[in-house]
Amino acid sequence: MEMYQLRAFVTAATLGSVTRTAEALHVTQPAVTAQIKALEEELGVALFDRRPGRISLTRAGESLLSDAQKVLDAAGFLQGRAKELQGEVTGQLLIGTVADPDTLRLGSLLRALVAALPLLEIKTRYGLAQDLCEQVMSGGMQGAFHIAANMPRELEALVLQTQHYRIVAPVAYGKKFLQAGWRDLAQMPWIGAPVQHHIQTLLLALFARQGLAPHQVLEADAMAASDSLVRAGLGLSLLREDKAMELAERNELVIWPHVRVPAQLGFIYSRTTEHDPALVATLSQLRRVWGVVDA
Repeated sequence: MEMYQLRAFVTAATLGSVTRTAEALHVTQPAVTAQIKALEEELGVALFDRRPGRISLTRAGESLLSDAQKVLDAAGFLQGRAKELQGEVTGQLLIGTVADPDTLRLGSLLRALVAALPLLEIKTRYGLAQDLCEQVMSGGMQGAFHIAANMPRELEALVLQTQHYRIVAPVAYGKKFLQAGWRDLAQMPWIGAPVQHHIQTLLLALFARQGLAPHQVLEADAMAASDSLVRAGLGLSLLREDKAMELAERNELVIWPHVRVPAQLGFIYSRTTEHDPALVATLSQLRRVWGVVDA
């Protein structure tokens, strides 16, 4: 039995798809299938029911999943202890980011990490929230910033801040927009984001609670520029409250006054890597930079 086989099993069970598992683990789909099949043969039980386009756990798979996760956690703890015994922390730290560096206080975090761990190779990678979540689950990166209504249950998380988002529109929409109800808003043109982006997740959930779906006319992959698209008159969008208030004060857009959409900004990581000295240092510096006090 190999660790990579257990990781393939746990990742596939979490994602429910061989395709997504292969992407998360950076291997081919046949490799994932072969790893799971080899594990099944060694254990003598079928772990998955296989159907076109998806897989689901068998009863045996459900029974063994927590045990497999415990083995991966134990291996991660062992690796972390070995690194502690080496003295100096070396290797690579890969951190996922989901927003602009200032919002994440990324500069302060990286400056502290470079000073504390001079031999560590530190890299950041920008990505969509769900993609980064899968990368962390699969062990492709030690941790990532995450924005969502709630932190993912499959991972550990350090919540840093509660943010709020507002519905904004071009100034020309004026009184019609300000007096609109939910159904009116849904029918107006919306600027959306890729399905795995946190803005899109928040937007769809917001209207789903009203039994509605927004009329999306444009999908923008660079949501940092969504405010410019609103100001250009292309439609409505969700925008972080501090930026929305700043632009509204300059009369560059208008804010719907009836709702504030809360979201958590946090840092997610896997239990498998929680004893990694580089991750431990990262969490420590995050608490210092953000002033987080554990309950």
